[in-house]
Amino acid sequence: MSPAATTAALMAAKRAKGLSFTDLEAVLGRDEVWIASLFYGQATASAEEAAQLAAVLGLDAATEAALQTYPIKGCLDPVIPTDPLLYRFYEILQVYGLPLKDVIQEKFGDGIMSAIDFSLEVEKVPDPAGDRVLVTMCGKFLPYKKW
Repeated sequence: MSPAATTAALMAAKRAKGLSFTDLEAVLGRDEVWIASLFYGQATASAEEAAQLAAVLGLDAATEAALQTYPIKGCLDPVIPTDPLLYRFYEILQVYGLPLKDVIQEKFGDGIMSAIDFSLEVEKVPDPAGDRVLVTMCGKFLPYKKW
């Protein structure tokens, strides 16, 4: 089963059941963003997690098996996203990427923020001028080693 077909099957099943990623968070005990990344083929489910999703969403055996395959991560196509919401994150990185890198390295030293030992949360913040999106990223700092 192709990654695109798996994503389509998962999204259709979720929609048919009228469930949100928050609803699935309660079922799996995993964060809604991680579950969404699983749906898009950017994470791997354990056999137990895949079985739980299959039961809740009424998935066939091929989709359940596809959830347990190792993904090819970070495969945005096209590389510069055209979806407006995704493009804004690209724009944020273009504008604030180097300043963010400098601030992180001033505080931690020469290294990177892990996207492996990492969590990501999305919250809705009510505001009279229009609700706001709060995105919190938390990654382990990994210093570059010298040899």
